[in-house]
Amino acid sequence: MRMVDLITKKRDGGQLTKQEIDFIIEGYTKGTIPDYQMSSFLMSVFFKGMTPQETADMTMAMVDSGDTIDLSAIKGIKVDKHSTGGVGDTTTIVLAPLVAAVGVPVAKLSGRGLGHTGGTVDKFEAIPGFHAEIDNEQFIKQVNEVKVAVTGPTGNLTPADKKIYGLRDVTGTVNSIPLMASSIMSKKIASGSDAIVLDVKVGAGAFMKDLEGAKALAEAMVEIGSNVGRNTMAVISDMNQPLGYAIGNALEVKEAIDTLRGEGPDDLHELCLTLGSHMVYLAEHANSVEEARRQLEEAIQSGKALETFKAFIEAQGGDASIVDEPAKLPAASYQIAVKAKQDGYVSAIVADSIGTAAMILGAGRATKESEIDLAVGLMLEKKIGDEVKQGDTIVTIHSNREAVEDVIERIYEAYTITGSKVGRPTLVHAEIHSK
Repeated sequence: MRMVDLITKKRDGGQLTKQEIDFIIEGYTKGTIPDYQMSSFLMSVFFKGMTPQETADMTMAMVDSGDTIDLSAIKGIKVDKHSTGGVGDTTTIVLAPLVAAVGVPVAKLSGRGLGHTGGTVDKFEAIPGFHAEIDNEQFIKQVNEVKVAVTGPTGNLTPADKKIYGLRDVTGTVNSIPLMASSIMSKKIASGSDAIVLDVKVGAGAFMKDLEGAKALAEAMVEIGSNVGRNTMAVISDMNQPLGYAIGNALEVKEAIDTLRGEGPDDLHELCLTLGSHMVYLAEHANSVEEARRQLEEAIQSGKALETFKAFIEAQGGDASIVDEPAKLPAASYQIAVKAKQDGYVSAIVADSIGTAAMILGAGRATKESEIDLAVGLMLEKKIGDEVKQGDTIVTIHSNREAVEDVIERIYEAYTITGSKVGRPTLVHAEIHSK
């Protein structure tokens, strides 16, 4: 078998066999296939696409390129949730204890962030004493006892994906549905979950800017899950403005606590109930999605969700008193109000620009070497559809430096205020289920 023949076959629109795909992935991971040939192959896929079977075979080849996590010692059906990312995406901090509170085991592998704010692990580490680096034995024991644990990536998971992703990033082949779908799903499958709920973001603050593209990506990932024996579904949710009000690590933890108490932002509350309902249903802890939602609502109202959050924090060395005393979370030295320059209604918020403003403050990483300031960030005071008067605060900046003119400028660029009333954006655009 020669790589040049497989490149030509895909370039001409041919369908690759499982053996051929295994040859490509194994060869590139081991270094016997050079970057220039893999680049040519990725560009062929970019233009010619892949069949669902090819995409599933590529996903499993990447899974098999490294370690996989065995979660069989955890009792019950393990359901994972993955978000394609956005601004102010606090869902995991809410969902992990919320879903665990109704008896569904949540064994979550999460990463650190490169971008607007920290990743889920960074956000949890805003809690004093919390440590995400726990070994596999403790991880499994904690899920069985507390029903929830969150840790960073361990072992050598999907090394082929890491290597291929780095190449895609510099060869103009990131935006390919089969390549994106296989990259995301390989990590989820290697992480040991039995079922997967996907939150595919769409809009100005998401990687997928239009609904058609988001649906195509969601359908491809759900089909991969189905083809490899994982019960998978996807929710397509809006990211034309940040989710919730908080953008920044400690600020998002505080907002998650409010949401678990039933006092969080409407959009974050609703999306967590939607995603959580499907997680509970796929775990076979409810006979319907509607029944699953009722269980989650009861866990919030009864206080069980918050109690589970406390137990989870304590189990991972954190100070659970922050749930009742959020002032113990890291706090910035300065709070600076950004005022509306005119009367009207908020008609648009460019989520990417808001996220970049938070990163400039230090809430996220511009490079892998950047250090995150867990205290800083932004609190949105006005969102799309809200009426504003000149002089109203539209955003509060939480900063550890007094001079923030660069951040204020980006916030003004992100907000559009018009004279006519506008409606609030649709939060959930579609649900994609296996056929």
